[in-house]
Formats: sequence, C-alpha cells, structure tokens
Amino acid sequence: MELSDLKLISASNIINLRTAHGMTQAELGAKLNYSDKTISKWERGEAIPDAYVLVQMAELFGVTVNDLLSAHDKWEPPKDENEVPTRSYSVNVIIAIVLLGIFTIALTVFVTLWLIDIIEWRVFLVALSVEILVYMILVCVFKHGRHLQYILAAFVLSLFVLAYFFLPIDRPWQLFLLAVPAEVIVFLACNIRKVPKVNQIVKKASK
Repeated sequence: MELSDLKLISASNIINLRTAHGMTQAELGAKLNYSDKTISKWERGEAIPDAYVLVQMAELFGVTVNDLLSAHDKWEPPKDENEVPTRSYSVNVIIAIVLLGIFTIALTVFVTLWLIDIIEWRVFLVALSVEILVYMILVCVFKHGRHLQYILAAFVLSLFVLAYFFLPIDRPWQLFLLAVPAEVIVFLACNIRKVPKVNQIVKKASK
C-alpha cells in the first residue's frame, strides 16, 4: 500500500470516528493536544498522524490502531468546518447592470422632458460621465484598478466634452487644447513608480 493511499484511509476513518462520537475538529484537537488545523490536515489526507497519536486516538475512540489504518469505506474529501461558504458572482454582469441602470435613468429623464416638448439630448452626455465615474469605482473595487489610467483619462475627457456643450459661450473648442496636457498628466500620474535606492537593493540581496 502506498503512503498516499494510507493517508486517505486514515483520513476517512478519523472523520467517521470523530463524527460518530459527536466531536468537532477543535474538540478532538484539544484531547490530542493539537490544533484544529492539524486535525483538518489529517482529515483532508494531506498528512498522517504519527504512531503515538494513532495510539492515543485508538484509545480515545475505543478501536485499534489497525482499525484506523484499514479501509472500511470510500473516502471523500471533507469540507473544512471553519470554511465559510462563498458565492461566486459575475463581476462583469454586475458592472453591466449598474451601467445599464444609469443609462435607463438618463433615458427616462430624456423621455420625460420630451413629453413636455423639451428635447435635451445633453442628458446622455451627463449620463456618460457618470457611467465612466461609476465604472472607475467598480473597477477599483472588483478588479483592483485594472486599466484604471485609461478609464480615468476617459472620465477627464468626458468632463471637457460636458464643458464644451454646457458652457454658455458658443462652442469653446479651445477647451480641448487644455484637454491634451490634462490627459498627459493623468497618464503620468498613474505611472508613478517609486524606484528603490541601489543601497536598499544591495542590502536585500545580501540578506
């Protein structure tokens, strides 16, 4: 019999005997002077107790050491008792729902104004800026800021577009001259890297 098979057999027997005696992993660990993490490791088949522990366990459960190391039924990997069940969500679907919700609100406002004979298409420009801002926040929360510099650049550009269409003066295209350095600043700011000093690198390497 290979060691891997012996680990699985002992794991199955420990699980069955522990649960049959109404013990938790922590309670069994306390009786054997081991942590519940060690018990969990044995029950996952990642390790096998040493001879002394097997004798202790056999006495505790009223069986023989041979019973602990002999196959009785099929072993199944157990769930960690301390593991909190998690639910997986599609991040992209969540983001899509939020952005679609913002667009729906903008469309509702546009239709409402249209019903009273006011055509205000600039509502969608505002919605676009809000969507980019919200998308940037969601990316920071769910995707740890992936592609953040491009999203931030798009948001800054959307603000210039809003100013272009909402300022009372007639189409101030000169604003986009300001947009160029603003975009450059965004990209430079997002790519700031602290360069470690040479002495610090040498010290770390020598350790």
